[in-house]
Amino acid sequence: MTDRRQFLKASVLGASASMLAWGGKLAAGPLNRSGKLAAGPAPRTPATATVRVVSTWDFGVAANRAAWSILGKGGHALDAVETGVQVPESDLKNHSVGKGGYPDRDGHVTLDASIMDADGSCGAVAALEHIEHPISVARRVMERTPHVLLVGEGALQFALEQGFRKQDLLTPEAEQAWHEWLKTAKYQPSINSEVHDYGKGGAPGMPGGANNHDTIGMLALDAHGKLAGACTTSGMAWKMRGRVGDSPIIGAGLYVDGEVGGATSTGVGEEVIRNAGSFLVVELMRQGRSPHEACKEAVMRIVRKRREASKTIQVGFLAMNSAGEVGAYAIQHGFSYAVCDAKKQDTLIPSQSVYTTSYS
Repeated sequence: MTDRRQFLKASVLGASASMLAWGGKLAAGPLNRSGKLAAGPAPRTPATATVRVVSTWDFGVAANRAAWSILGKGGHALDAVETGVQVPESDLKNHSVGKGGYPDRDGHVTLDASIMDADGSCGAVAALEHIEHPISVARRVMERTPHVLLVGEGALQFALEQGFRKQDLLTPEAEQAWHEWLKTAKYQPSINSEVHDYGKGGAPGMPGGANNHDTIGMLALDAHGKLAGACTTSGMAWKMRGRVGDSPIIGAGLYVDGEVGGATSTGVGEEVIRNAGSFLVVELMRQGRSPHEACKEAVMRIVRKRREASKTIQVGFLAMNSAGEVGAYAIQHGFSYAVCDAKKQDTLIPSQSVYTTSYS
C-alpha cells in the first residue's frame, strides 16, 4: 500500500511539473514523438489574410455586397456577416429566409439563426416568431446572455426586452402559397428551391407549390485576420410546428474556428444535424484538407449513409479556411455560392456535386 501511495504521489507531482513547464496551461494539441506539440495550422496575420466574404446561393451576391461595405473599410467580420445576412432576411421575394419566408403547416412563420466568432463565441435562436432579423437576436444572445441558444416564446421575450419590434411576418404572398399547399397538404422537400422559387408565389410545377429548402450561410475573413460566420433561415416550408433544422445548431449549420476556418451548410437540415456537418468540415480542414476536399468528404458521408434518400434531397457545404481559400460541394447539381473580395464583388460559382443532373 505504501508503494502504491508513493507511486500515485509521484505521478501527481510529475503531472504538476509538466503543467508548470507549459506555463500552467493545457497543451493545445497532440504531442509528437519528441514530446513537443505537433505543428497545427498556422494562424493568419493581417498581413497574410485575404479579406473575403462568401455565402450560399444566388441571393448571396447582394448579401455579400452589404457585408463588403464593412469589410472593405477594414471593419470586423462579425459585423459584416450580421449586416450581410440581414439583406435576405428583409427580402420579401426570398421565401426561404426571414420576413418573406413560407410558414409551417399551421401558418406560422418561424425563424432560426446562428452567429459565431473566431474565438468560439456564439449565439442562436430557433422557432422565433414576429422578429424580422433573427440574426441580430442571435448576436444579442451571444453577447448579453450566458447561453448559446434561446427558442420559441423565450427567444421572443428576450428579443422584445432587447428592443426589437414585434411584427407580423406572414406576407400576403406567403399566405397565398400556404393556402394553395393546404389543398394537397403534401410535404415533399424540393431540391434547389432557393433558386427555382425566388420571387415566386405558388411556384407552379413543384409539389404543392413547396419551397422547402432554406438558409443563407455566410463566412467572412477581415483585414485583422479574424473569421466569423452567420446562418439564418425560415426553415422548410410546411414543416411541423416546432421543427428546427440545422441552421441555429452550432456545429451543424455553422461552425467557425479562427485558427482553421469556417463552414456553413444548406439543404435538408436533418441530414446535416445527423453528421454534425459544419463541425466535420472544419475538423477535416484542421487535418490538412482544402475547403473543397473537406466539403466533399462531409457530403460523401451523408451519401454513403443515405444512399437511396440522397437521390431526392439536397445538402451543400461551403467553407473558407484561415487563408481565405474557399470551397464547396453538394449532393445535387444546382447549388451555387457567391464570393466577394477586393477584386470582384459579384462572383457566383456553381458548386461541384455528387449527382451531375438534379433529380428535381
